[in-house]
Amino acid sequence: MAKKQSQSSLSEVHNSVDTTVPGQSRWRRVLAFFGPAYLVSVGYMDPGNWATGLAGGSQFGYSLLWVLVMSSIMGLLLQSLSARLGIVRNRDLAQANRETYPKKVNFVLYILAEVAIVATDLAEILGMAIGLQLLTGMPLIWGVAITALDTFLLMTLQKWGMRKLEAFIIGLIFVIGMSFLVQIWVADPNVDEIATGLIPHIQNDTALYIAIGIIGATVMPHNLYLHSALVQTRKFNRDDASIKKAIKLNFWDSAIALNMALLVNAAILILAATVFYKTGRSDVAELKQAYELLPQHLGSDFTAKLFAVALIAAGQSSTITGTLAGQIVMEGYLRFRMNPLLRRLITRLLAIVPAANVANVDKKAAVGLSAGKNLVEITTAKLPKIKKSYHSISVPIEEAPITFQIVFLLAVSLINNVFLC
Repeated sequence: MAKKQSQSSLSEVHNSVDTTVPGQSRWRRVLAFFGPAYLVSVGYMDPGNWATGLAGGSQFGYSLLWVLVMSSIMGLLLQSLSARLGIVRNRDLAQANRETYPKKVNFVLYILAEVAIVATDLAEILGMAIGLQLLTGMPLIWGVAITALDTFLLMTLQKWGMRKLEAFIIGLIFVIGMSFLVQIWVADPNVDEIATGLIPHIQNDTALYIAIGIIGATVMPHNLYLHSALVQTRKFNRDDASIKKAIKLNFWDSAIALNMALLVNAAILILAATVFYKTGRSDVAELKQAYELLPQHLGSDFTAKLFAVALIAAGQSSTITGTLAGQIVMEGYLRFRMNPLLRRLITRLLAIVPAANVANVDKKAAVGLSAGKNLVEITTAKLPKIKKSYHSISVPIEEAPITFQIVFLLAVSLINNVFLC
Protein backbone atom coordinates (compact mmCIF):
# COMPACT_ATOMS: atom_id res chain seq x y z
CA MET A 1 0.00 0.00 0.00
CA ALA A 2 2.83 2.35 0.72
CA LYS A 3 6.07 3.04 -0.99
CA LYS A 4 8.93 5.43 -0.64
CA GLN A 5 8.09 8.93 -1.76
CA SER A 6 10.06 10.91 -4.29
CA GLN A 7 11.41 14.26 -3.14
CA SER A 8 8.95 16.18 -5.36
CA SER A 9 5.70 17.46 -3.90
CA LEU A 10 2.68 16.11 -5.80
CA SER A 11 5.14 14.23 -8.01
CA GLU A 12 2.52 13.20 -10.59
CA VAL A 13 1.96 16.88 -11.54
CA HIS A 14 5.28 18.39 -10.41
CA ASN A 15 6.68 20.80 -13.04
CA SER A 16 3.87 19.70 -15.37
CA VAL A 17 3.04 23.25 -16.51
CA ASP A 18 6.02 24.49 -18.51
CA THR A 19 6.37 28.28 -18.51
CA THR A 20 9.61 28.19 -20.50
CA VAL A 21 8.26 26.84 -23.80
CA PRO A 22 9.96 28.79 -26.61
CA GLY A 23 7.77 30.71 -29.03
CA GLN A 24 5.06 31.52 -26.49
CA SER A 25 3.80 35.08 -26.30
CA ARG A 26 4.59 37.14 -23.21
CA TRP A 27 0.99 36.98 -22.01
CA ARG A 28 0.81 33.22 -22.36
CA ARG A 29 3.97 32.87 -20.26
CA VAL A 30 2.53 35.19 -17.63
CA LEU A 31 -0.87 33.48 -17.55
CA ALA A 32 0.83 30.10 -17.17
CA PHE A 33 1.64 31.08 -13.58
CA PHE A 34 -2.00 31.82 -12.77
CA GLY A 35 -4.11 28.97 -11.38
CA PRO A 36 -2.76 27.56 -8.09
CA ALA A 37 -4.31 30.32 -5.96
CA TYR A 38 -7.76 29.60 -7.39
CA LEU A 39 -7.58 26.07 -6.03
CA VAL A 40 -6.58 27.56 -2.69
CA SER A 41 -9.32 30.22 -2.78
CA VAL A 42 -12.16 27.68 -2.67
CA GLY A 43 -11.09 26.88 0.89
CA TYR A 44 -11.93 30.51 1.70
CA MET A 45 -15.53 30.14 0.48
CA ASP A 46 -16.39 26.58 1.46
CA PRO A 47 -19.72 25.74 3.18
CA GLY A 48 -18.09 26.33 6.57
CA ASN A 49 -17.99 30.06 5.82
CA TRP A 50 -21.64 30.31 4.92
CA ALA A 51 -23.16 29.99 8.40
CA THR A 52 -20.88 32.62 9.93
CA GLY A 53 -21.78 34.96 7.08
CA LEU A 54 -25.49 34.27 7.52
CA ALA A 55 -25.32 34.66 11.31
CA GLY A 56 -23.19 37.80 11.12
CA GLY A 57 -25.37 39.45 8.50
CA SER A 58 -28.73 38.54 10.03
CA GLN A 59 -27.75 39.60 13.57
CA PHE A 60 -25.47 42.59 12.98
CA GLY A 61 -26.20 43.81 9.47
CA TYR A 62 -23.18 45.06 7.57
CA SER A 63 -21.13 45.82 10.69
CA LEU A 64 -18.82 42.76 10.41
CA LEU A 65 -17.74 43.36 6.82
CA TRP A 66 -14.44 44.76 8.08
CA VAL A 67 -13.68 41.39 9.69
CA LEU A 68 -13.99 39.71 6.29
CA VAL A 69 -11.59 42.25 4.80
CA MET A 70 -9.13 41.78 7.66
CA SER A 71 -9.26 37.98 7.42
CA SER A 72 -8.65 38.19 3.66
CA ILE A 73 -5.59 40.37 4.24
CA MET A 74 -4.33 37.85 6.80
CA GLY A 75 -4.97 35.07 4.33
CA LEU A 76 -3.14 36.86 1.53
CA LEU A 77 -0.08 37.33 3.76
CA LEU A 78 -0.02 33.68 4.84
CA GLN A 79 -0.65 32.33 1.34
CA SER A 80 2.05 34.55 -0.14
CA LEU A 81 4.56 33.22 2.38
CA SER A 82 3.43 29.67 1.64
CA ALA A 83 3.83 30.18 -2.11
CA ARG A 84 7.26 31.75 -1.58
CA LEU A 85 8.35 28.64 0.37
CA GLY A 86 7.41 26.40 -2.54
CA ILE A 87 8.99 28.63 -5.17
CA VAL A 88 12.30 29.43 -3.45
CA ARG A 89 13.03 26.23 -1.51
CA ASN A 90 11.12 23.86 -3.82
CA ARG A 91 9.53 22.31 -0.72
CA ASP A 92 5.95 22.21 0.52
CA LEU A 93 5.16 23.12 4.12
CA ALA A 94 5.01 19.51 5.29
CA GLN A 95 8.42 18.73 3.79
CA ALA A 96 9.92 21.89 5.28
CA ASN A 97 8.53 21.02 8.72
CA ARG A 98 9.93 17.50 8.51
CA GLU A 99 13.39 18.86 7.69
CA THR A 100 13.23 21.44 10.51
CA TYR A 101 11.55 19.84 13.55
CA PRO A 102 12.18 16.65 15.58
CA LYS A 103 10.27 13.46 14.77
CA LYS A 104 7.90 13.74 17.73
CA VAL A 105 6.93 17.31 16.83
CA ASN A 106 6.38 16.32 13.22
CA PHE A 107 4.19 13.40 14.25
CA VAL A 108 1.98 15.71 16.29
CA LEU A 109 1.81 18.21 13.41
CA TYR A 110 0.89 15.40 11.03
CA ILE A 111 -1.93 14.12 13.25
CA LEU A 112 -3.31 17.63 13.75
CA ALA A 113 -3.20 18.29 10.00
CA GLU A 114 -4.98 15.04 9.19
CA VAL A 115 -7.67 15.67 11.81
CA ALA A 116 -8.20 19.18 10.45
CA ILE A 117 -8.56 17.89 6.88
CA VAL A 118 -11.06 15.21 7.88
CA ALA A 119 -13.06 17.73 9.94
CA THR A 120 -13.06 20.15 7.02
CA ASP A 121 -14.13 17.35 4.67
CA LEU A 122 -17.02 16.56 7.03
CA ALA A 123 -18.36 20.10 6.79
CA GLU A 124 -17.95 20.11 3.01
CA ILE A 125 -19.77 16.79 2.64
CA LEU A 126 -22.69 18.03 4.71
CA GLY A 127 -22.71 21.35 2.87
CA MET A 128 -22.88 19.69 -0.53
CA ALA A 129 -25.44 17.14 0.69
CA ILE A 130 -27.62 19.91 2.10
CA GLY A 131 -27.39 21.74 -1.23
CA LEU A 132 -28.50 18.59 -3.09
CA GLN A 133 -31.37 18.13 -0.64
CA LEU A 134 -32.53 21.72 -1.00
CA LEU A 135 -32.33 21.64 -4.79
CA THR A 136 -33.83 18.19 -5.47
CA GLY A 137 -35.63 17.23 -2.27
CA MET A 138 -33.67 13.98 -1.94
CA PRO A 139 -33.06 12.59 1.57
CA LEU A 140 -29.96 14.00 3.20
CA ILE A 141 -28.42 10.55 3.63
CA TRP A 142 -28.55 10.03 -0.15
CA GLY A 143 -26.82 13.34 -0.69
CA VAL A 144 -24.04 12.27 1.67
CA ALA A 145 -23.61 9.01 -0.28
CA ILE A 146 -23.48 10.85 -3.64
CA THR A 147 -20.58 12.99 -2.45
CA ALA A 148 -18.39 9.87 -2.47
CA LEU A 149 -18.51 9.88 -6.28
CA ASP A 150 -16.26 12.93 -6.50
CA THR A 151 -13.41 10.57 -5.61
CA PHE A 152 -13.50 9.34 -9.20
CA LEU A 153 -14.03 12.87 -10.53
CA LEU A 154 -10.75 13.98 -8.98
CA MET A 155 -8.91 10.98 -10.43
CA THR A 156 -10.23 11.83 -13.90
CA LEU A 157 -9.31 15.52 -13.65
CA GLN A 158 -5.78 14.70 -12.48
CA LYS A 159 -5.29 12.39 -15.46
CA TRP A 160 -6.31 15.20 -17.80
CA GLY A 161 -3.64 17.49 -16.34
CA MET A 162 -3.24 20.30 -13.85
CA ARG A 163 -4.60 23.01 -16.12
CA LYS A 164 -7.82 21.05 -16.67
CA LEU A 165 -8.25 20.65 -12.92
CA GLU A 166 -7.70 24.37 -12.42
CA ALA A 167 -10.17 25.19 -15.19
CA PHE A 168 -12.80 22.98 -13.54
CA ILE A 169 -12.34 24.69 -10.17
CA ILE A 170 -12.43 28.16 -11.76
CA GLY A 171 -15.67 27.13 -13.47
CA LEU A 172 -17.20 26.23 -10.11
CA ILE A 173 -16.01 29.55 -8.66
CA PHE A 174 -17.70 31.31 -11.59
CA VAL A 175 -20.96 29.48 -10.81
CA ILE A 176 -20.76 30.55 -7.15
CA GLY A 177 -19.96 34.15 -8.05
CA MET A 178 -22.71 34.50 -10.65
CA SER A 179 -25.27 32.92 -8.32
CA PHE A 180 -24.60 35.50 -5.62
CA LEU A 181 -24.35 38.34 -8.13
CA VAL A 182 -27.91 37.65 -9.25
CA GLN A 183 -29.14 37.39 -5.64
CA ILE A 184 -27.44 40.65 -4.66
CA TRP A 185 -28.88 42.38 -7.74
CA VAL A 186 -32.39 41.24 -6.76
CA ALA A 187 -31.89 42.18 -3.08
CA ASP A 188 -30.65 45.67 -4.11
CA PRO A 189 -28.69 46.64 -0.94
CA ASN A 190 -27.85 50.24 -0.08
CA VAL A 191 -24.21 50.93 -1.01
CA ASP A 192 -23.83 53.71 1.56
CA GLU A 193 -24.95 51.38 4.35
CA ILE A 194 -22.57 48.68 3.13
CA ALA A 195 -19.68 51.14 3.34
CA THR A 196 -20.33 51.67 7.07
CA GLY A 197 -19.46 48.01 7.64
CA LEU A 198 -15.88 48.70 6.67
CA ILE A 199 -15.36 50.79 9.82
CA PRO A 200 -13.82 48.48 12.49
CA HIS A 201 -15.99 48.03 15.58
CA ILE A 202 -17.42 45.18 17.68
CA GLN A 203 -20.93 45.65 19.04
CA ASN A 204 -20.99 43.03 21.81
CA ASP A 205 -19.72 39.61 22.90
CA THR A 206 -21.87 37.74 20.37
CA ALA A 207 -20.45 39.83 17.55
CA LEU A 208 -16.97 39.02 18.86
CA TYR A 209 -17.59 35.28 18.72
CA ILE A 210 -19.04 35.50 15.21
CA ALA A 211 -16.03 37.59 14.15
CA ILE A 212 -13.71 34.90 15.54
CA GLY A 213 -15.73 32.32 13.64
CA ILE A 214 -15.38 34.30 10.41
CA ILE A 215 -11.59 34.43 10.73
CA GLY A 216 -11.33 30.80 11.86
CA ALA A 217 -13.49 29.58 8.97
CA THR A 218 -11.59 31.72 6.45
CA VAL A 219 -7.92 31.17 7.30
CA MET A 220 -7.64 27.38 6.96
CA PRO A 221 -4.30 25.72 7.86
CA HIS A 222 -4.54 23.03 5.17
CA ASN A 223 -4.51 25.77 2.50
CA LEU A 224 -0.94 26.61 3.48
CA TYR A 225 0.17 23.05 2.78
CA LEU A 226 -1.76 23.09 -0.48
CA HIS A 227 -0.41 26.36 -1.84
CA SER A 228 3.25 25.56 -1.14
CA ALA A 229 2.86 22.41 -3.24
CA LEU A 230 0.70 23.74 -6.07
CA VAL A 231 3.17 26.47 -7.04
CA GLN A 232 5.67 23.69 -7.76
CA THR A 233 3.52 22.48 -10.65
CA ARG A 234 5.04 25.36 -12.64
CA LYS A 235 8.33 24.74 -14.40
CA PHE A 236 10.57 27.79 -14.67
CA ASN A 237 14.27 28.60 -14.75
CA ARG A 238 15.98 28.51 -11.36
CA ASP A 239 18.07 31.67 -11.72
CA ASP A 240 17.43 34.60 -9.34
CA ALA A 241 15.58 36.73 -11.89
CA SER A 242 13.16 33.91 -12.80
CA ILE A 243 12.50 33.08 -9.14
CA LYS A 244 11.73 36.73 -8.36
CA LYS A 245 9.39 36.85 -11.36
CA ALA A 246 7.62 33.68 -10.20
CA ILE A 247 7.16 35.13 -6.69
CA LYS A 248 5.72 38.35 -8.14
CA LEU A 249 3.29 36.59 -10.49
CA ASN A 250 2.15 34.15 -7.79
CA PHE A 251 1.48 37.10 -5.48
CA TRP A 252 -0.83 38.62 -8.09
CA ASP A 253 -2.43 35.22 -8.61
CA SER A 254 -3.11 35.04 -4.86
CA ALA A 255 -4.34 38.63 -4.65
CA ILE A 256 -6.87 38.18 -7.46
CA ALA A 257 -8.11 34.76 -6.31
CA LEU A 258 -8.46 35.68 -2.62
CA ASN A 259 -10.24 38.93 -3.49
CA MET A 260 -12.72 36.88 -5.48
CA ALA A 261 -13.26 34.74 -2.39
CA LEU A 262 -13.67 37.93 -0.34
CA LEU A 263 -16.39 39.15 -2.72
CA VAL A 264 -18.26 35.84 -2.37
CA ASN A 265 -18.06 35.89 1.44
CA ALA A 266 -19.06 39.55 1.50
CA ALA A 267 -22.01 38.75 -0.77
CA ILE A 268 -23.25 36.12 1.71
CA LEU A 269 -23.07 38.58 4.61
CA ILE A 270 -24.58 41.46 2.59
CA LEU A 271 -27.40 39.23 1.37
CA ALA A 272 -28.20 38.15 4.93
CA ALA A 273 -28.03 41.74 6.19
CA THR A 274 -30.28 43.09 3.41
CA VAL A 275 -32.83 40.29 3.36
CA PHE A 276 -32.97 39.20 7.01
CA TYR A 277 -31.48 41.86 9.33
CA LYS A 278 -33.42 44.74 7.77
CA THR A 279 -36.68 42.75 8.01
CA GLY A 280 -36.19 41.80 11.67
CA ARG A 281 -35.16 38.16 11.08
CA SER A 282 -32.03 38.14 13.24
CA ASP A 283 -32.42 34.42 14.00
CA VAL A 284 -31.32 33.14 10.58
CA ALA A 285 -28.10 31.13 10.82
CA GLU A 286 -28.95 27.82 9.13
CA LEU A 287 -28.65 27.02 5.44
CA LYS A 288 -32.09 25.46 5.10
CA GLN A 289 -33.72 28.33 6.96
CA ALA A 290 -32.08 30.86 4.64
CA TYR A 291 -33.10 28.84 1.59
CA GLU A 292 -36.74 28.75 2.71
CA LEU A 293 -36.91 32.46 3.57
CA LEU A 294 -35.18 33.87 0.46
CA PRO A 295 -38.24 33.52 -1.85
CA GLN A 296 -40.46 35.26 0.72
CA HIS A 297 -38.20 38.32 0.89
CA LEU A 298 -36.91 38.43 -2.70
CA GLY A 299 -40.16 37.41 -4.36
CA SER A 300 -38.63 34.65 -6.49
CA ASP A 301 -38.01 30.93 -6.05
CA PHE A 302 -35.21 31.24 -8.59
CA THR A 303 -32.97 33.05 -6.10
CA ALA A 304 -33.33 30.19 -3.62
CA LYS A 305 -32.40 27.68 -6.34
CA LEU A 306 -29.30 29.73 -7.09
CA PHE A 307 -28.43 29.62 -3.38
CA ALA A 308 -28.56 25.80 -3.44
CA VAL A 309 -26.56 25.57 -6.68
CA ALA A 310 -23.84 27.81 -5.24
CA LEU A 311 -23.75 25.67 -2.08
CA ILE A 312 -23.25 22.49 -4.15
CA ALA A 313 -20.49 24.15 -6.18
CA ALA A 314 -18.76 25.38 -3.02
CA GLY A 315 -18.86 21.93 -1.44
CA GLN A 316 -17.66 20.17 -4.58
CA SER A 317 -14.73 22.50 -5.25
CA SER A 318 -13.47 22.62 -1.68
CA THR A 319 -13.61 18.88 -1.14
CA ILE A 320 -11.43 18.29 -4.23
CA THR A 321 -8.72 20.63 -2.95
CA GLY A 322 -9.00 19.08 0.52
CA THR A 323 -8.02 15.76 -1.02
CA LEU A 324 -4.88 17.25 -2.54
CA ALA A 325 -3.99 18.80 0.82
CA GLY A 326 -4.31 15.38 2.46
CA GLN A 327 -1.96 13.85 -0.09
CA ILE A 328 0.59 16.63 0.46
CA VAL A 329 0.47 16.22 4.24
CA MET A 330 0.88 12.45 4.14
CA GLU A 331 3.73 12.48 1.61
CA GLY A 332 5.53 15.40 3.24
CA TYR A 333 5.47 14.25 6.85
CA LEU A 334 5.65 10.46 6.42
CA ARG A 335 7.62 10.29 3.16
CA PHE A 336 5.52 7.58 1.64
CA ARG A 337 2.75 7.55 -0.89
CA MET A 338 -0.54 5.73 -0.89
CA ASN A 339 -2.55 4.99 -3.99
CA PRO A 340 -4.44 8.30 -4.53
CA LEU A 341 -7.78 6.55 -5.03
CA LEU A 342 -7.33 4.50 -1.86
CA ARG A 343 -6.24 7.56 0.12
CA ARG A 344 -9.25 9.52 -1.09
CA LEU A 345 -11.65 6.72 -0.21
CA ILE A 346 -10.18 6.45 3.28
CA THR A 347 -10.37 10.21 3.82
CA ARG A 348 -13.90 10.33 2.48
CA LEU A 349 -15.08 7.39 4.58
CA LEU A 350 -13.65 9.01 7.72
CA ALA A 351 -15.90 11.99 7.00
CA ILE A 352 -18.88 10.19 5.46
CA VAL A 353 -19.45 7.82 8.40
CA PRO A 354 -20.05 10.57 11.00
CA ALA A 355 -21.90 12.68 8.41
CA ALA A 356 -24.20 9.78 7.61
CA ASN A 357 -24.80 9.15 11.31
CA VAL A 358 -25.74 12.78 11.88
CA ALA A 359 -27.99 12.79 8.82
CA ASN A 360 -29.67 9.53 9.83
CA VAL A 361 -30.07 10.16 13.56
CA ASP A 362 -30.99 13.83 13.57
CA LYS A 363 -31.93 15.23 10.17
CA LYS A 364 -32.90 18.61 11.57
CA ALA A 365 -29.54 19.01 13.27
CA ALA A 366 -27.72 17.91 10.12
CA VAL A 367 -29.45 20.58 8.03
CA GLY A 368 -28.23 23.26 10.43
CA LEU A 369 -24.73 21.87 10.76
CA SER A 370 -21.84 23.80 9.27
CA ALA A 371 -18.21 24.35 10.11
CA GLY A 372 -18.69 28.04 10.67
CA LYS A 373 -21.57 27.67 13.10
CA ASN A 374 -19.77 24.94 15.03
CA LEU A 375 -16.59 26.99 15.07
CA VAL A 376 -18.39 29.78 16.91
CA GLU A 377 -19.87 27.27 19.37
CA ILE A 378 -16.56 25.44 19.90
CA THR A 379 -14.69 28.69 20.41
CA THR A 380 -17.26 29.75 23.01
CA ALA A 381 -17.00 26.41 24.80
CA LYS A 382 -13.24 25.91 24.64
CA LEU A 383 -12.07 29.37 25.68
CA PRO A 384 -13.89 30.01 28.99
CA LYS A 385 -10.77 31.33 30.68
CA ILE A 386 -10.30 33.98 28.02
CA LYS A 387 -13.92 34.97 28.37
CA LYS A 388 -13.68 35.17 32.17
CA SER A 389 -10.46 37.13 31.97
CA TYR A 390 -12.01 39.54 29.55
CA HIS A 391 -15.09 40.05 31.72
CA SER A 392 -12.83 40.99 34.63
CA ILE A 393 -12.12 44.18 32.66
CA SER A 394 -14.53 46.90 33.67
CA VAL A 395 -14.99 48.27 30.13
CA PRO A 396 -17.56 46.43 27.93
CA ILE A 397 -16.11 45.26 24.63
CA GLU A 398 -18.30 47.58 22.59
CA GLU A 399 -16.87 50.52 24.55
CA ALA A 400 -13.23 49.42 24.47
CA PRO A 401 -10.80 51.20 22.14
CA ILE A 402 -10.88 49.78 18.61
CA THR A 403 -7.18 48.89 18.86
CA PHE A 404 -7.93 46.68 21.87
CA GLN A 405 -10.87 45.07 20.07
CA ILE A 406 -8.76 44.18 17.03
CA VAL A 407 -5.82 42.87 19.10
CA PHE A 408 -8.15 40.79 21.27
CA LEU A 409 -9.89 39.43 18.18
CA LEU A 410 -6.60 38.51 16.52
CA ALA A 411 -5.26 36.86 19.69
CA VAL A 412 -8.32 34.66 20.19
CA SER A 413 -8.44 33.84 16.47
CA LEU A 414 -4.78 32.79 16.57
CA ILE A 415 -5.47 30.46 19.50
CA ASN A 416 -8.52 29.17 17.67
CA ASN A 417 -6.52 28.37 14.52
CA VAL A 418 -3.68 26.71 16.41
CA PHE A 419 -5.72 24.55 18.77
CA LEU A 420 -9.13 24.09 17.17
CA CYS A 421 -8.58 23.91 13.40
